[in-house]
Amino acid sequence: MGDDRGVGMAGRHQRRPPLLEWIFRVALLFKGLDGILEIVGGVLFLLFNPGQLDSLAKMLTQHELSEDPGDPIANLLLHASGSLTVSGSWFAAAYLLLHGVVKVVLVWAVLLDKLWAYPWMIGFLAIFIGYQAYTIFAGFSAGMLLLTLFDVFILWLTLREYRIKRRRGPKSLGPRAELVP
Repeated sequence: MGDDRGVGMAGRHQRRPPLLEWIFRVALLFKGLDGILEIVGGVLFLLFNPGQLDSLAKMLTQHELSEDPGDPIANLLLHASGSLTVSGSWFAAAYLLLHGVVKVVLVWAVLLDKLWAYPWMIGFLAIFIGYQAYTIFAGFSAGMLLLTLFDVFILWLTLREYRIKRRRGPKSLGPRAELVP
């Protein structure tokens, strides 16, 4: 059995709350899954032309719109697919592929406790948060606002974890860790 008598109050309060670490790991898994979905979406934009994507959107939303013609998500999807151009499709493909690949690589590296990945993750999150904030101000979207707030939360958790790992040094990172000089 462990004995806390020699630890003192400062030692007890310096321990990292396991709940925040768990939330950080789960949030990273969601980010990684989102990155994989973005890669799949980017590939779909490369493989199919705007007309084919519009037909696919109509097929996917047909049942929902027959039950609820005012469904906002189905109508948004139809509107977006109907106004898609070739250049818009290429932009969407490039954005989704770049964003997805960067996200998957950085999430993977952070989950493996690669200390070098934390500053990169922080930097890319900050860039994408800036872009998302611009799009919110250009044309408000509740979905974009929620995504941006989630990214701000992930940014805060990543900064927090990075500070903790740097303070503890290489021994705290375990056998999978790797430090860049």
